[in-house]
Amino acid sequence: MTPEEEFAEALRVRRKAAGLSLGELSRLVNYSKSYLSRVENGTRMPGPALARECDTVLHAEGELLGLLPDRPARSGPAGPAGPPVRPGLPGRRRGRRPSGAAPAPAGTSGTPGTSGTPGTSGTPRTSRTSGTSGSEFDQLIRRGDARHLLGDMYGAGRLYLAAYRAAEGDDLARAHAVVRCARRWSDPGQVDRELLARIDECLKTLAGREDLPAVELRLRLTAHRAKKLTMGVGDDTAVAGAEPGTSVDRARGVLRELRDRLPGIGAETHCEVLTECRWALYDFAPAAELLALSAELRDVAVRSRSMYFIGEALVALAIDQLRVGRVTAADATVRRHREHAAHRHSTLAHWQQGTLDALMNLWQGEFTAAEEWILGESRTIAETMERDLAVPADTLSQTCLGQAYWLRHEQGRMAELFDSPLMAGVRRRDYFPVWRAGLALALCETGRHDQAADQVLAFAADTGGFTRFPPSGWALPTAAVLAQACAELAVRDVRVGELLPYVPPLRALLDAHPGELVLAGWPTVLLGPAARFSGLLALVAGEPETALGHLRRAVRLAQHSPAQMTRLRLDEARVRLRSDSAAVRAGARGLARTALGTAEELGMAAVARDCRELLRLPATGR
Repeated sequence: MTPEEEFAEALRVRRKAAGLSLGELSRLVNYSKSYLSRVENGTRMPGPALARECDTVLHAEGELLGLLPDRPARSGPAGPAGPPVRPGLPGRRRGRRPSGAAPAPAGTSGTPGTSGTPGTSGTPRTSRTSGTSGSEFDQLIRRGDARHLLGDMYGAGRLYLAAYRAAEGDDLARAHAVVRCARRWSDPGQVDRELLARIDECLKTLAGREDLPAVELRLRLTAHRAKKLTMGVGDDTAVAGAEPGTSVDRARGVLRELRDRLPGIGAETHCEVLTECRWALYDFAPAAELLALSAELRDVAVRSRSMYFIGEALVALAIDQLRVGRVTAADATVRRHREHAAHRHSTLAHWQQGTLDALMNLWQGEFTAAEEWILGESRTIAETMERDLAVPADTLSQTCLGQAYWLRHEQGRMAELFDSPLMAGVRRRDYFPVWRAGLALALCETGRHDQAADQVLAFAADTGGFTRFPPSGWALPTAAVLAQACAELAVRDVRVGELLPYVPPLRALLDAHPGELVLAGWPTVLLGPAARFSGLLALVAGEPETALGHLRRAVRLAQHSPAQMTRLRLDEARVRLRSDSAAVRAGARGLARTALGTAEELGMAAVARDCRELLRLPATGR
């Protein structure tokens, strides 16, 4: 793709995302429609003046200006290059600058998503001995950043890799290109071994250097390495000798070095280290610790003026607020992300916002609104971006599948999912622990109870009886879904004796997070309070009084979620019927009737069925 075509595509995507016709953009930037048409068709490269106007009007944050090729300095007075303004010729119409237009902020490198001075936080601009000019390297990085901002991660990766190859002999430039490559999404549960090899190569070349550019790049690369190693979630996907848990010490070490070197470290490097180390710690550190990191990341990202890191910070902050049960605060963060996504005019940013909105809709029991997104636009965007090779194929599809799965679970319509092509996606991803648990629950909810028990027992055999899970992160939703499956099997009295030996490790994992909500994916769905699942397992173990205590703690976290409260009332009714106390048993039917009314109102068919079954039981429930 030529530079003209690259600019044309970016302009066209930005204009359409902003809902503007070519004529409307023409009036806003004060250039003729015919000239803009040639620019957008890729037959004319605009000058900096037009690129800057389009950047301002389309909120492109310097992206379009960054796509211009470097031009040799002109003699004479400095001024913006652009089409000649002559009577009778197309080009810029005479008139004053439109209100709000302004040049790019001073002090930035011109590269979207960067700040600081060249050679430190921005793109290195060093001399080349390999025959490749610094301007060529800078242009490749800028073009890669533009593709990344638009959501084309594969296109960005190709340009970053070209920059890496073009910078042979320049250790700083190559390391910078590898950092950009590392920002691309990876397939969930998989380790990018080729990228790890490049990171290790760059770290080796920068080892021992104490100049600031080298120190910052080394911090960034080490943080990315720690995060990438945690992508493996089992023996089949981990890197031998560097299993996910070994990265925790590396991540904490990078954070310590970062803090020791502040305030000398640039804001962008500060953001990068926080972002990657937080993800590296995700499966191992308490949610409250990560919330402190994401709050710090938000504050530093605002100072950095980096659209990339502002977006990363808002998503991270929403995730961590949800996990610690601060749903109202998370909802406010999601609203801020909506404003951010609107300014990005990026398909990927729009998809991320829609996913966050659907998560909140599912939590609030607004299933119709959630379904419109999950089975409509979300799938269309995911299929289009994956078909166009814009993002790693599994990144979007697993999120779409996870939300569709939970939607049908909440609606009690799992049989529809089980009989659809989506179920093949669940089976195909059983290398990822939560999907093995999800398959067991789906089997339960479609009446295949013996198959579900087989699935749980096989999973236990492969994981040392569920003792090989990390203490947090993906382990928590996996344990929660397994708890639901075990509870369903116990209600049906299916092979409970075989399951009981594996209940204690699941209880220990969930009991360690009594004040948290269980979040699946990054993010996909909120499953409910960890205390609820602890209560379900306590009931499976025959401890109704303990179960009741867990469920009461869960209510405090779920009281603003009608769907969750419906399930909790049904759970408590079941627990009460198992109590030896007549006074405790007496309240069960009232809870079941209340749960039934809400379940029918929300369209939770399976919960409504279970409430009716409970109401038909004798008073003892035994």
